[in-house]
Amino acid sequence: MSTSTAEALPLRRNGRFLRYWFGHATSMFGDQISALAMPYLAATTLHAGAGQLGVLTAVLWAPQLLSLLVGTGVDRLRRVRRPLIVANLMQCLTVAAVPVAAVSGVLSMPLLYGVGLVLGAGAVLYGTSYPRFFVRVVPRTRYVTANSLLSTTGSAANIAGPALGGALIQLLTAPFAMLADAVTFLVSAAAIRTVDVAAAGTDDTGPEPYLRRLRAGVRYLRRHPHLRASLGCSTTMNFAAFVVQALLVLYATRGLQLGAGRIGAALAVGAVGGLIGAMASGRIAVILGTGRTIALGAVLYCLPFAGLVLAGPGTPGLLVLAGVEAVSSFGVMLFDVHNNALRATVTRDDMRARVSGAYSTVNYGIRPVGALVGGVAAAHLGLAPVLAGAGALGALSVLWLLASPIRRLRSLTDLG
Repeated sequence: MSTSTAEALPLRRNGRFLRYWFGHATSMFGDQISALAMPYLAATTLHAGAGQLGVLTAVLWAPQLLSLLVGTGVDRLRRVRRPLIVANLMQCLTVAAVPVAAVSGVLSMPLLYGVGLVLGAGAVLYGTSYPRFFVRVVPRTRYVTANSLLSTTGSAANIAGPALGGALIQLLTAPFAMLADAVTFLVSAAAIRTVDVAAAGTDDTGPEPYLRRLRAGVRYLRRHPHLRASLGCSTTMNFAAFVVQALLVLYATRGLQLGAGRIGAALAVGAVGGLIGAMASGRIAVILGTGRTIALGAVLYCLPFAGLVLAGPGTPGLLVLAGVEAVSSFGVMLFDVHNNALRATVTRDDMRARVSGAYSTVNYGIRPVGALVGGVAAAHLGLAPVLAGAGALGALSVLWLLASPIRRLRSLTDLG
């Protein structure tokens, strides 16, 4: 099939992408179970405090600090699928270790820290390898459509996943609920294995030294006006969001006095906003323009976090939590769909993995910092002031975009 023919086909007829999407969607649903089960297990069964919850969130994201090193190495691999499959299998075995530890009577916070660290390492390998896979499966003219579908699926997982996770935790207990996530990683690995993709090309001039390639990726990211602004905005958002993320389940269980089922239900209801945002993001961009849609998403993602301090115990807290999550989820979908498509459009093909690695090193590497800062700050100042401050700080991330060419970007086609 020629390139022009492939680009003319609707995405629903792209069998390779659809097989990948099925496995990825299954894994996204499973991830929501572990995302609730791990902090709930720590806060209830292991009686962890704010500082320990901050550390648990931090170790999940600490491996992102190595994304640049991993991405620079991945750029030299010819086999595009293999690192994605390895990452899925590694995460499958790691998640399965939690119920094994529970049965053996050795479940502890240090063990959860170790599980989080390995899960994070798998996410780094997957995340830095994914861009090279994506551009070989999806034609350039379908980048926004494909990202919108993936984001819509993520929103659907955010709706059903927490509710399913909460029900499984109530029924099976948190460690055994995580077995479902382990199975979804296997499904994702099998789906990727069926996707036939072309091998990456080689450089006929010989292998470029590793450190030179690493520096080239950093330099490319730092000098590109669109990528630099996108990174600054994303990093500020992620710092604020993970101050909140580290404290959210603790605040919900102790401050709002909600059980796992009600927390899951609130997150599920809130995630409807993400589904709406993913589905409407394309139409909103037609009205506002791509740049303004990204900027609106940045503000709406973080600012609602400040509203968490308005929640009271019981049902009022449940309603506020659901509402805050709905607005925030709507905003992050507006941001992610178009920001991801923007990055895919402007990044040179031979730079994708290393630029993705450099981007993730900063963008995701700030997440453990935010989690640690949130845990320490909440231990000294209390939960409510820290949540309010994080929401205000995150909204200021839009300043990066206002000072960049992204603000004036009407459509991705304007980039050539």
